Amino acid sequence: MSPHYPELAERVRSQRALQPELYGSIDFDEAPFRFTVDPGDKSSLPGWVAPREPLLADDRVVELMRTATMLGDVVADPYAALAPEYGVKGLIGMLRQACRAGVDSVPGAPEELRAFLAAMEATPAWLDMELVEEGARHSRVGAAFLSPVLIRGAFLATFLNTYAALPMTLTGALSGRRAARRVNETASFFAVTTLPGALERHGEGFEAAAMVRLMHSMVRYNALARGDRWDADVYGVPLPQVDQMPAGLINMYLLATMAIRRGRTEFSARERAILEFSRYRCFLLGLPEELLPTTAAGILEVFHGRAAVLRDDFDDATCGALVRSTIPRTCARAARATTASPTRSRRAGAGCSSSASAAATARPRPP
Repeated sequence: MSPHYPELAERVRSQRALQPELYGSIDFDEAPFRFTVDPGDKSSLPGWVAPREPLLADDRVVELMRTATMLGDVVADPYAALAPEYGVKGLIGMLRQACRAGVDSVPGAPEELRAFLAAMEATPAWLDMELVEEGARHSRVGAAFLSPVLIRGAFLATFLNTYAALPMTLTGALSGRRAARRVNETASFFAVTTLPGALERHGEGFEAAAMVRLMHSMVRYNALARGDRWDADVYGVPLPQVDQMPAGLINMYLLATMAIRRGRTEFSARERAILEFSRYRCFLLGLPEELLPTTAAGILEVFHGRAAVLRDDFDDATCGALVRSTIPRTCARAARATTASPTRSRRAGAGCSSSASAAATARPRPP
């Protein structure tokens, strides 16, 4: 039973009907081992960040986290599953063409591509594009200077938990040189989406969001297609929407934390614009509206709620390898790129030296 989020639960169950070859063996009525509401289990929520007990006692929060833990992408996943027929390059080419010139411009466009684009084009009723543009403007400078650090922090926060990091390890999506490259690509995505008009239908950010969704869906496809390596009873769905939410809303988590610490319950006009921009960017990435709160308290609730039910675990072969392959390579690349400019070198060094503290944006250090 899903009394609080029946539509989200139905979307989760629809995955089995849409892709029985991938999701047919997953029991969506049972929570995976990674999900725990046992007060005796150690979770990913440190006690000095927020108390765990009130979150576990809230049936609505628990239901939302449990349901979103089993949700992939009901429109992008079927498209990614066409890889054996079209090849990954073929899927990328068709998607890029559809984003730039419309799906009708793609010869023989598969129905899965049409459904994918239609979902992104179906603008939500709450959307205010003028407010989105204002929020993008307020976010632009921060994205240019802070995104590399914040995104490293978001990746590190993911890498520090075995259950969240494993899909990237199994599929090789973040192994070796790919890890540093993926961090840089993600930072570039968050910067590009702040450009004027980037999230309009034919903007660069819209296309970039579609490409990110395809990448995530390819990770799910590769993990589930190799059934002998993926244990759904333990890990659930690879890269569930609940694990993508922190990176998409990490800026709002920081703003919400500061607002509440200053005694405010409402966002300022500037913060509200940034929230509209962030929520729409997350919508384009495929996150359900249920994971996109509109209040400061709601933002903290979804962040802390996810951590409260995510079983804590650090496996060095999985987590340690990802951390080691990300930070040294990323910092070395920054150093090579800035040796010709002392000013840029100092900035790059500062960014790399703060990678560990950036992880605290998702897991803040105690005062």
